[in-house]
Amino acid sequence: MKAARSSVVSKKGTPWGTIIAVVAIVALAASVVTYYMVASAPKREQKTREETAAAFAPSQQDPDPSKRINGVTTTTYEGSVHVTAAERVAYDKTPPYGGPHDQAWAACNGVVYDRAVRNENMVHGLEHGAVWIAYNPAQISGDALELLRVRVEGKPYTTMSPYPNLDKPISVQSWGHQLKLDSASDERIDQFIAALRTNPYGAYPERDATCDAQIEPGEFNATPPGPDAKPMDYKGTAGTQQDQPGQPGAPSAPATQPSAPASK
Repeated sequence: MKAARSSVVSKKGTPWGTIIAVVAIVALAASVVTYYMVASAPKREQKTREETAAAFAPSQQDPDPSKRINGVTTTTYEGSVHVTAAERVAYDKTPPYGGPHDQAWAACNGVVYDRAVRNENMVHGLEHGAVWIAYNPAQISGDALELLRVRVEGKPYTTMSPYPNLDKPISVQSWGHQLKLDSASDERIDQFIAALRTNPYGAYPERDATCDAQIEPGEFNATPPGPDAKPMDYKGTAGTQQDQPGQPGAPSAPATQPSAPASK
């Protein structure tokens, strides 16, 4: 009887197929979890940064919290002064963060442009309450670029683009405000966004204007503006659509500017 039982056990053998299948399933599950943790880490880290920066949210008692951010410069600009798509503005700042601008705005609804785009289109988005992150492509790449991207992609009233020959690695703009930085990990980027993006206490001229223009912005022009460029005190080109600063509602895209999906 013992010999018979031993013979039966030996014939059954080790269930290698089942063991291999279980090991494969466990390994697959572990790889999925690992991938999720790695892939979602930038977004989870960004959520933490935004929660910390919420201390810079504007209020009636503190209408412009950017005054508490070291390094922010401010300039007062008149809004609603437009030029045509064929005209340039001799901006007084680089990148510009206010002044005359194109009558059509570049989409600024969480768009990350992979090319440098026209100043005059980008400034109009700032007039609508957007924050624009510009970066020097010769200095920002890899993990640093991803760290900027996660702050912008899919976020309302936020946009980002390379800016060739920028004098600092990073420059963050809203209407009338600018902050230049050396590092993409600088917490002041998140503080600036919290303080000034669609700040409702007079930080930008056009309340409730949209960033969903879906306008194809023009190409960035690296050459200095010529003598025909419009000065900062320009009063607007005849025939362009002039907005009403401080009034709710978004002006529609002008018929003279071709519409197309926002270029990224």
